[in-house]
Amino acid sequence: MGEVEEFAARVRALKERDGRSYQALGRRLGVSASTLHRYGSGAAVPESFGVVERLARLCGAGADEVRELEEHWRRADLVRRPPAVPVSVPPAPVPAPVSGPEPAPAPAREPEPAREPAPVPARPRRGRRAWLVVGVVAGVVALTLGAVLLPGRGREPQQRTQPETAPPFTYTVASHLWENGCGHTYLADRPPARVPAPPAPVDAARWARALGAVDGGQTLVRISVQGKGASAVVLQGLHVRVVGRAAPLPWAAYRMDEGCGGAVTPRRFSVDLDAPRPLAKPLDGYDASGEEGRTIPAVSFPYTVTAAEPVELLVSARAAGCDCRWYLELEWSAQGRSGVVRIGDAGGQAFRTSGRAKGSPVHAHDPSKGLWITGTEAGQGG
Repeated sequence: MGEVEEFAARVRALKERDGRSYQALGRRLGVSASTLHRYGSGAAVPESFGVVERLARLCGAGADEVRELEEHWRRADLVRRPPAVPVSVPPAPVPAPVSGPEPAPAPAREPEPAREPAPVPARPRRGRRAWLVVGVVAGVVALTLGAVLLPGRGREPQQRTQPETAPPFTYTVASHLWENGCGHTYLADRPPARVPAPPAPVDAARWARALGAVDGGQTLVRISVQGKGASAVVLQGLHVRVVGRAAPLPWAAYRMDEGCGGAVTPRRFSVDLDAPRPLAKPLDGYDASGEEGRTIPAVSFPYTVTAAEPVELLVSARAAGCDCRWYLELEWSAQGRSGVVRIGDAGGQAFRTSGRAKGSPVHAHDPSKGLWITGTEAGQGG
C-alpha cells in the first residue's frame, strides 16, 4: 500500500469509528463534505495537517494516534508534491581567438621644420600670479572630477545604502486556495475541449500554471507567520500595493465545485482591488467547534507572534472591474528594529486577480458526464 493510500485508509478509519457522515463531520470542522471525502478516498492530500488533526480529535483519537497520523500525512504529502530537482546547465564554450594578418605599420611622417617661438610680451607681475592661481585651481578641479567620473580611476564612491533588515520571523504563503476548500473560478484563454476536469484543491496551482489560468474575481492568500525565538515580534499592519491595472480579461470562466459551505476562519481580511487605494479590512470569524458555533469579532492589528505562538492570516482579494497585479506588505517591529516584508506569489511574482469581461462565456463541470457545461452571463465579476 502506498503512502497516500495508507493516509487515506486512516482517515476512513476515523470516520467509520465515529459513525457520522462526511457531511456531519464537515459541519463540525468547517469544511465541505466533498473535501473530507477526497481525503478519505486518496484523491487529495491536505496542504496542512490542521484539518486532519481536528478530525482525529473530533473522532476521539489520542495523542499517540494523532502523532502517528501526522507522520503518515507527511509521507503522503511528499509523495503527492515531490521537491523539484535543480538542473545544472554546462557553461557555454569560450570561442578561440581568430588569428589574422598583422596590420601594416603606418608610414613614418616627415619631421616638420622647427619654428621660432613667437615673442611673448611682458606682463605685470601681478597678472602672472593671478593666472598661476587660476591654473592651479583648474587642475585640482579636473583631477577631482576625473577621480569621481572616470571608471577605474581613483577611489570609487562609498555605498551609502544599507542592506534590507532581515525579519526576525519566518513565513509561508499559499495562494491557490478555494473558498471553503471547493469553490473557485479561473479565467483561461482556452476552449472547453482543451481544459481538463477540475483538479483537487491541493493540485490547483499545478493545474492553473499548466493552462496559464488567472484567478477570476477572487484570490485567497493564506500567510502563516512564526517567530524565530522566544522574543515577541509585533505585526503592525498589512498593506496592499497594486502595481498594475488593466481592463478585465475577455477569457472564458471555469467554475470549480459549486454549492459548498463551510466556516470562516479567524483573522480574515477583505480587499477590494477596484478601490483607488485598496485596504486590508478585518472581518468577523466563525468557530464551528461547538454544537451551534459562534461568531468571533474581527481583530485588527497589531498582532504578536513568537516561535510558540504563530499567527495565520487569510486575505480575500476581489476584483470586478480590473485585471490587477498586486502585493501584500507586512509591517513589523521587534527589539528596537522595524521593517516591511513584501509578500507575493510563487517566485516573488505579483498576485493576479481579474474580473470577467462583459459577455464572456462561463463553464461549469458536470462530473457525471465528464464535460464542461457552457452558459453566458452578462455583467462583470468572477
